[in-house]
Amino acid sequence: QRDINIAFVNELAKIFNILDINTQDVLEAAGTKWNFLPFKPGLVGGHCIGVDPYYLAQKAIEDGYHPEIILAGRRMNDSMGEYVASEVVKLMIKKEIVLHKAELLLLGITFKENCPDVRNTKIVDIVHSLKEYGINITIYDPWANADKVMHEYGVILNNGEMNILFYQFDAVILAVAHNEFNSINIRRFLATNNGVVYDVKGVLNKE
Repeated sequence: QRDINIAFVNELAKIFNILDINTQDVLEAAGTKWNFLPFKPGLVGGHCIGVDPYYLAQKAIEDGYHPEIILAGRRMNDSMGEYVASEVVKLMIKKEIVLHKAELLLLGITFKENCPDVRNTKIVDIVHSLKEYGINITIYDPWANADKVMHEYGVILNNGEMNILFYQFDAVILAVAHNEFNSINIRRFLATNNGVVYDVKGVLNKE
């Protein structure tokens, strides 16, 4: 049920992006209705929601029923990592940032906030997609274990090897809404005022 609800909001977010409508504004307005179900767009990973629907779908197919909505929700949610990466690339191009060897800061790699679990995290989809453009990615996540991330995904986590506070980037992606990121001034990480900030979780101040 949660997977389908998130998929629906993810689809709305894609539509609103095309229409140049702020998704958070729509969700806040919808939230004034008493029976509104508060779901936010984002990446669906982890060892439950991102996996278990496939077991149900497989069993249904084995017994002769093709589940349409369940699999449609899975396709939508599994596509979001690549979608986020493409949106960030579009914004960088519009701001005339050279993609090859551009510096990007990715905040968060766990599959959900305030949790060290990196199982089936879809944020690695963002990483792999961006690397295809030759973008240099610095990943910072105070909750994640660097050795585990390297073992599972072959991705370097910069937690201690460097102090990101002294580096500046062409783009910043807030991928996970850890409490530690609430007080961060994102602008301090941008090399210029022309930098890109992409808020996957919709938690940053609009300004």
